Amino acid sequence: MDIIERIQNTLSDHRIVLFMKGTPQFPQCGFSMRTAQALKAVGAEFHAVDVLAEPEIRQNLPRYSDWPTFPQVFIDGELVGGCDIVLDLYQSGDLQKMVSPQA
Repeated sequence: MDIIERIQNTLSDHRIVLFMKGTPQFPQCGFSMRTAQALKAVGAEFHAVDVLAEPEIRQNLPRYSDWPTFPQVFIDGELVGGCDIVLDLYQSGDLQKMVSPQA
């Protein structure tokens, strides 16, 4: 399976995916930490992928998503954005709506 198929399979297997540096328990950058915290704060059940442990994903996801930096949050297979966008959505209350099962 090539890397693009792996990315697509991850996105189809999990409703909410956070591609981050490190893990939610041990983030390796502040942006990834704040993004994971925002998702946790709204009670989102999400799958995290450590791009530092997956160099092929780290190298190819920006091409796939057309988003150059990490973290990257996907909901229902669609790119939501990175840290700033997720935090803005959190502060406006929209993130809660987006991650709810009815969304």
